[in-house]
Amino acid sequence: MTALPSSGTTSAWVVERPAPIASGPLRYVERATPVPGPYDVLLSVRACGVCRTDLHLAEGDLTPREPRRTPGHEVVGEVIAAGPSVEGVGVGDRVGAAWLAGTCGQCRYCRTGRENLCPASRYTGWDIHGGFATHTVVDARYVYRLPDGWDDEDTAPLLCAGIIGYRALERAELPAGGRLGIYGFGASAHLTAQLAISRGAEVHVVTRSPQARQLALELGAASAGAGAPPRPLDSAILFAPAGSLVPTALEALDRGGTLAIAGIHLSDIPALDYDRHLFQERSVRSVTANTREDGRAFLAEAARLRPTVRVVRYPMRRADQALADLAAGRVTGVAVLLPQ
Repeated sequence: MTALPSSGTTSAWVVERPAPIASGPLRYVERATPVPGPYDVLLSVRACGVCRTDLHLAEGDLTPREPRRTPGHEVVGEVIAAGPSVEGVGVGDRVGAAWLAGTCGQCRYCRTGRENLCPASRYTGWDIHGGFATHTVVDARYVYRLPDGWDDEDTAPLLCAGIIGYRALERAELPAGGRLGIYGFGASAHLTAQLAISRGAEVHVVTRSPQARQLALELGAASAGAGAPPRPLDSAILFAPAGSLVPTALEALDRGGTLAIAGIHLSDIPALDYDRHLFQERSVRSVTANTREDGRAFLAEAARLRPTVRVVRYPMRRADQALADLAAGRVTGVAVLLPQ
């Protein structure tokens, strides 16, 4: 194992007590720098994206698995120490740590390429400490080698917003040249829209935010409004955590269309009318995390596409403000924490 940082301490945000973000559930603390286990790497955090899941964790919509957990699962870091069994990455490498942090490797889901459904799966910033910190430890078997030439702040959002958007697009089963509806237009949506457009899709965005509608049009959306899309949709993705939009999105689907719900948390879904919302073989599908293969496939496609990433920068010490701005709808694009 390589030497630990000489300071021996890490600065990190923790969820002190889940509560509405305005009440200050996060605390900025000092603790001992973590020591990597046999298969782990210790990262010096260079950038960390801010995801709505981090907000759900802070506010208690997503129950913390352990007290005083550090959020953050879009981590770009430099390896500064490695356990004795680590292979494939070494000190000095720049890697990405994403939402999926570990699986059992033995269950029927893991054995059949569906490790995202593993009952023993573990997640960065939920089961283990995440990237709202100066240092964090992650399992080297679940990190991604990152290509040279990508800025840290532009790369961080790809590790969840991008990967989950990729999986949601796959789950939506959009036909070639089809019409895709996107409901909500934040971090993941603005990357997914570009991915779909690059594949030849006609994208229609539904969002209440005028700034987000303008961004959608700048990125190539065929339409962006607050009401129903102008044409029937072949597929749709719901990124907004609002169950009330499920009937709305289903009603906008053409026959045989599919709605993918991308969030880990969703408010209650109203009663559905069979004829209006589900008949004619319309489908609803959830999205659960991602596999490592999803991550590798998306990053390879992103390397070719080089999507525009609309970044709003915050110093690490302002993570609480970043989450407050996200909750209030003041972030157009994606918030990223930087260690200055």
